[in-house]
Amino acid sequence: MYDTGVVVRLTGGICWVLMDPGRDTVRCAARGNVRKRESGVAVGDRVRVSRAPGGQDGVLEEVLPRMTYLTRPQVANVDQAVVVMSVAQPEPNLHLLDRLLVLVEHSRLDAVVCFTKADLACPGEGERLADSYSRVGYRAILTSARARLGIPKLAAALAGKTSVFAGPSGAGKSALLNAVQPGHNLAEGELSTRIGRGRHTTREVRLIPLDVGGTVADTPGFSVLDIESINSRELAMAFREMREHALGCRFAGCVHDAEPECAVKQAVREGKIEQGRYERYLTFLGELREAEKRQYK
Repeated sequence: MYDTGVVVRLTGGICWVLMDPGRDTVRCAARGNVRKRESGVAVGDRVRVSRAPGGQDGVLEEVLPRMTYLTRPQVANVDQAVVVMSVAQPEPNLHLLDRLLVLVEHSRLDAVVCFTKADLACPGEGERLADSYSRVGYRAILTSARARLGIPKLAAALAGKTSVFAGPSGAGKSALLNAVQPGHNLAEGELSTRIGRGRHTTREVRLIPLDVGGTVADTPGFSVLDIESINSRELAMAFREMREHALGCRFAGCVHDAEPECAVKQAVREGKIEQGRYERYLTFLGELREAEKRQYK
């Protein structure tokens, strides 16, 4: 007889599975056919587990079909991604933020943009950034873990959902999770004064149950996003503000660069699409074109 549960932690081929309905956590080793799966086992996977009567450990027998799958960080069955970016110490990296949002959009996940360390920013800077991404169509929340600014709003956004926290090291992801879920005492790193970036504090992907309901995947900080698996048409669709305007382009295959009668470029000129976002889109488009050239050499 098999029981079902969700993988909440993976370490060295060993899985920890939270059994339904949240009864206990069981240490499991995966069967050979599961270990040999092309996509492997990921935190967030729904699984079937067998246990001997009275036994404490189990055997992971089967990975159930995934609803969603995020490859970087590697998490399954996620409802939404919380993309975290500091507004100060370190300064916000909007190039990285938009790269992360491209990945989230391409993975067909909902996204929450969370700006942190609002108490350290110049007056009005955090509000300006949050407002700019709200206008794009994202749920943008301005927070400070130390001042508890925006923490109730963030907790409400997480309730009842499986969320993944993603962002660069030093953005304050662990501090946010500690503020939302007191008692977990996740490691919080100090900012490196020499390089102006945070030290990595999260060592592995793990799923954290929340008192407000739902779970959060705490992931190692990262700062590189490979977008080469996305084609140029998909890239344009990953920018929310371009989708509606793209319907007015003269050419169906318009990628909003050098084409004439491009409605997206017109929207940029009219201030309906932010110039900075459009310039970052063109940077990503150039990367994809270079990748395509290398592919066909």
